[in-house]
Amino acid sequence: MNAVVLTLLKLLARLPLPVLHGLGIALGWLVYWAPGRHSARMRSNVFDSGLCTPGADCRHLLRLSVSESGKAIIELLPVWLRPYEQVLKLVKGRSGWEAIDAARATGKGIILIGPHIGCFELLNLDYAARHPFTAMYKPPRKAVLAELMLNGRQRGQATLVPTDMSGVRALLAALKRHEGIGILPDQVASSGDGVWAPFLGRPAYTPTLVASLQRKTGAAAFFVAAERLSWGRGYHLHAFPVLDALPEDKAAAALRINQGVEDVVRRFPAQYLWSYNRHKRPGDAPPPDAMPT
Repeated sequence: MNAVVLTLLKLLARLPLPVLHGLGIALGWLVYWAPGRHSARMRSNVFDSGLCTPGADCRHLLRLSVSESGKAIIELLPVWLRPYEQVLKLVKGRSGWEAIDAARATGKGIILIGPHIGCFELLNLDYAARHPFTAMYKPPRKAVLAELMLNGRQRGQATLVPTDMSGVRALLAALKRHEGIGILPDQVASSGDGVWAPFLGRPAYTPTLVASLQRKTGAAAFFVAAERLSWGRGYHLHAFPVLDALPEDKAAAALRINQGVEDVVRRFPAQYLWSYNRHKRPGDAPPPDAMPT
């Protein structure tokens, strides 16, 4: 059964990107109207974001976001299953990447801070085509999906490491070798590994790893995004440098990270993953009212 599913997915991955994105729009609305909390969370996150005026403006952003969310799912097929050289051809342009090249030329390690915007899976693959790159990886429970994800992500000079202390040590070692690493800054941190900090006007339990790694290595940090171009034309990669070193104080550093993510979201609001439960309280984390001010 798994072989049949994999063969079908590989056949779908061959379809032109405009066709896949058209299917993705339908998929996005199918998922949105399916039973569950997905649609309610998506509406709440969009309407409470402060990025749109409640009413017609927010409804318009929500409609665009539903379509883009479906594209984000379906485009995993070509990104993970097409031959590597074909995947790299999906990148149609770059902005700000010269700053990354300049930082590498001075011998700095590179931290790519990639929020859940656009085709964020493409960022690692593009960077790993030219330079060593390390990122954390937590396999999904379904074996078929875990195999697809691992094989799709670990290409070029990319290395995937566990989401535990051994993985953190691997990221630190990579930066000390002046290599690149990738961090998702807008995931909910595990208990004890984050602090509460405002994100789009609401408390979010924010990881503190980026600031710690930068402080220990002097690495250059960049917010990055793979903008999804209209009509299936491919993707444009953007890099925005973190101009100053992140503060040593964890709460202040988390606030800076969240502000940086907000800036990128404002550039591409419809392509943000609004369905993610960014504001939940994990495990034994303190309540949000304990958030430092």
